[in-house]
Amino acid sequence: MSTTSPSPEVVAGIDIATAAVRVVCVDAQGRIRAETREPLPPPRRGAGGRSEQDARAWWPAVAATLRRATAALPSGGREVVAVATSATSGTVVLADGAGEPVGPALMYDDRRAAELNARAQRVGAPRWQALGLSVGPTAALGRIAWLAAEEEGDDGKLLHTPDLIGRRLTGGPVATDWSHALKSGYDARLGEWPAEVLDALGVPPGWLPPVQPPATEVGTVCAAAAHETGLPVGCSVRLGMTDGCAGQIATGAVRPGQFVGVLGTTYVLKGVTRELVHDPTGALYSHRHPDGWWLPGGASNTGGEALAHVPADRLPALDRAAAARGPASVVTYPLRREGERFPFVSGEARGFVLGTPADEADRHRAELEGVAFLERLAIERVRELGVPVEGPLWAAGGGSRSALWTRVRATALGMPLRVADHAETAFGAALLAASGTLHPDLAASATAMVRTGRDIDPDETERAALDESYAAFTAALRERGWLT
Repeated sequence: MSTTSPSPEVVAGIDIATAAVRVVCVDAQGRIRAETREPLPPPRRGAGGRSEQDARAWWPAVAATLRRATAALPSGGREVVAVATSATSGTVVLADGAGEPVGPALMYDDRRAAELNARAQRVGAPRWQALGLSVGPTAALGRIAWLAAEEEGDDGKLLHTPDLIGRRLTGGPVATDWSHALKSGYDARLGEWPAEVLDALGVPPGWLPPVQPPATEVGTVCAAAAHETGLPVGCSVRLGMTDGCAGQIATGAVRPGQFVGVLGTTYVLKGVTRELVHDPTGALYSHRHPDGWWLPGGASNTGGEALAHVPADRLPALDRAAAARGPASVVTYPLRREGERFPFVSGEARGFVLGTPADEADRHRAELEGVAFLERLAIERVRELGVPVEGPLWAAGGGSRSALWTRVRATALGMPLRVADHAETAFGAALLAASGTLHPDLAASATAMVRTGRDIDPDETERAALDESYAAFTAALRERGWLT
């Protein structure tokens, strides 16, 4: 008589981005067992900085994506033990008592409530100062106040994107996590909503959900959701984090001293500290780590878009030519827009080139070095604030797929870079789902499940030349009054 061994247990991570829902099912060793994607209707953007999406589209897309992912598993989804959801930071929707949206979702980049956010900044200034953050024009807090002014009564329920999905999965209201609640005004330092600010803005206190740490179990999958998704009844539903935080977790940078440089369209530096970091410039602000530590991070206006002028099919040849020629003969700050927000803050900052490139390869190499210099400046800025940054630096984002760029970054930093294999939001959500189910906690999940390629070491033969160019780079920033 033959026997069939049971399928290994897996967890599911859900990423609800602007354009699509993505699901990955991952086993305890970090191997992806199923991966699916479903499009979402594009946001509607209009006058006054409005940006909206039909929140009623979220659950059907999530259910369909889960259904195809679970169907691709050997046991048809019965092996899924937990699920967690991550989404864009600051997207909110008002729902009725049954959890049904009563209007469109107001997206993360919606600016209609900029004046309300400015008022929230003034009213809660001592609180925000203690938290080391500011209420920007696109913060969700102002949009919540805008909704309160538009709606009559206090029977509504304010939902972040994962709150709506959690409600569908469990069949009842769920808490939100302190990561998605940050831009809604939640004070993760004191563990409370800012009552004085909400009162001044006219937000009914009953609108806001209870808040728990990410990875907390908030319920289990109900029969109705199991029927729609293929998840088993009783599967643990756990809280996720915002897309940026989940992407950081996916790299494995989850312990104090560990940092990740994400080189996408822009450059983002994120890390882990034991204590809350206070940056007087406001360039660096912190989410709360699931284990109570802090996740400081900053996003530049510079990054991969420095190469936007180069056709994608030309990049490999340019990389080869730039690698062959060695360090650039010129120094550039490849900023393609106005103003910089990290590692320094200046609305006057503009891109520049010191000298004339010898050829296209020289220009390309200078642009790669310019972003690497900005990364070095970011690391130095974090250390100036008293934050230890240990090597290697985890590397993620599309720019990390360039072997040359990664080596240039390592050489400019004088520190090895460790490229992450699966630095995606859905994978980070899966790590949170695994915390407390497949593994005891987040650190154990990262150790067991995150796979990385080899470390990229600095090229010592080019180190002196890049140090010299970096000195010219920072001197030029100071001469222009942008870096003080």
